[in-house]
Amino acid sequence: MSGQVEQIAPELEVQEWLNGDPILLSQCRGRVVVVYAFQMLCPGCVHHATPQISRLHEMFSKSDDAVVIGLHTVFEHHDVMGPEALKVYIHENRLNFPVAVDRPTAGSRIPRTMATYELQGTPTIVLIDRHGQFRAKYLGPVEDMSLGVAIGRLLAES
Repeated sequence: MSGQVEQIAPELEVQEWLNGDPILLSQCRGRVVVVYAFQMLCPGCVHHATPQISRLHEMFSKSDDAVVIGLHTVFEHHDVMGPEALKVYIHENRLNFPVAVDRPTAGSRIPRTMATYELQGTPTIVLIDRHGQFRAKYLGPVEDMSLGVAIGRLLAES
């Protein structure tokens, strides 16, 4: 795993939730949390990470062991990637996982959660353990097997 950190993950700073009810990380204690930061116009997100995260959500959707959250975090092309366009993207791509829209930061191109989590771009996958601590951060495509092993290790921890 890359970027091992021993710090509690702050709550996501969300403008609105799509595809489900709001999720507080503090309410996810006891479960592994996968946060998938993406932009709908990001080629790596569209072609690799979004389908991967959709499959991951399907695996864990009926489990109390893990939760998968999408975080649409727009740091470029702001004018064409608003919530209304995102709703169309979610519908057209049949996304079934909850998606949070990262809250914009006044005077900055970088949204709040992206800045707080120190995300360098999209796609990024952040793994949070059962105790709410950051455990890994992956920028760019991650092979299915590697991601599965990392999540499996966190699930195996008490």
